[in-house]
Amino acid sequence: MHKIILASKSKARQKLLKQIGLKFQVVESQIKEKHLLKGSCRDLVIGNAIIKAKDVAKRFDSGVVIAADTVVLSGRKIIGKPKDIKDALKTLKLLSKRPQWVYSGLAVIDISRNKICTAYDKTKIYMHHLDEGQIQKYFRSVSPLNKAGSFDIQGLGGIFIERIEGCFYNVVGLPIAKLFKLLKKVGVDIF
Repeated sequence: MHKIILASKSKARQKLLKQIGLKFQVVESQIKEKHLLKGSCRDLVIGNAIIKAKDVAKRFDSGVVIAADTVVLSGRKIIGKPKDIKDALKTLKLLSKRPQWVYSGLAVIDISRNKICTAYDKTKIYMHHLDEGQIQKYFRSVSPLNKAGSFDIQGLGGIFIERIEGCFYNVVGLPIAKLFKLLKKVGVDIF
């Protein structure tokens, strides 16, 4: 039986892990993610997930660390969590103008064996056009400040989504089918 450590304070990620029956402890990484796109978005999110997982793993002698990083890609611009409400408003206006990509990188570290497994997923999202009034009303009900892209697809923000192409859970921030495969590689079987 492996001790599972989630390197994230994300309530959405915690909820997803509970839904698939994993028992885990939360230890937040102290690493600041990179948001400058130098290569591919895939490399960026996997790289961020790895440094978060390593930061948490060094605090333990054994166990399995799960880390993730999620960003929205608009053209060649990375959109992470907004700095403030004004930034969140600008972000949602932009996202509602044309389809965007959501990327999530995963890193799973088996501390005892010093084994790192990684994966990523990408999902295309299509939003309805949103005006400033709709966005402001949404912000009165939901804080966008801890959400990549300034919205929550699994909550009230789901009403903005016309359709997605790809994994729904990736947009939430944790592509669980990919995570399942990584956990199997380090000997953690959910079933």
